[in-house]
Amino acid sequence: MLHAVSYALADSVNLLLIAVVLACAVILPQQGKYWRTVGLLIAGDWSGVFFLSVLTMLVFDGLQSHVQAFLESPWAAILLILVGLLAAIGTWRGGDNSALIQRLLGPLRAPSAQTVFAGFVLGFVQSITSLPFFFGLAHLSTGEFSAFVRYAGLVVYASLALSLPALVAVLAGVVRAFPESVFGRLFDAARRNGDLMAKLAGYGVSVFLVAMGIGSL
Repeated sequence: MLHAVSYALADSVNLLLIAVVLACAVILPQQGKYWRTVGLLIAGDWSGVFFLSVLTMLVFDGLQSHVQAFLESPWAAILLILVGLLAAIGTWRGGDNSALIQRLLGPLRAPSAQTVFAGFVLGFVQSITSLPFFFGLAHLSTGEFSAFVRYAGLVVYASLALSLPALVAVLAGVVRAFPESVFGRLFDAARRNGDLMAKLAGYGVSVFLVAMGIGSL
């Protein structure tokens, strides 16, 4: 279970969703729309993550012996190390998501069903491209848990995977309400140094994957 929780928390470093949440905090008017819009966005993202986690668990349960054999093989560790190193290289090279963020902001300027759908797509796509997401579910599937615990645990798993973006959304909302507070100034400084914070987060995930891979060898 500890492995599943660790990978879910690593998956919560969703830099694109965090960037979208921060963009909403900047562009949305002070009154009314922020909390509802971001709430719908996070709920939609959670739904996308949860939906994919159920599908993945069904597949892993049907292939449980093969999943167990893979996790116990050196190939799983090698894959973690390689992906961790590639993620570090990608973080070092950097990238610009501003165009994609601008496209995503269209449905977020006012809370609507499109806001939920945008969140769902964002959560589904981010998770399907995330190695920690699948490794966490693999450990949950092959653990000695009942079917009820495995599938009910997906609610917690999806929530953990959204924990960091949800925390950022709350903090951004608090800063909007109290911009002159000490906490607000600290958060604003972190936002102004967004590139550095994103690199630190990216390198953190890379180190985590490499460390988990080395520990599995």
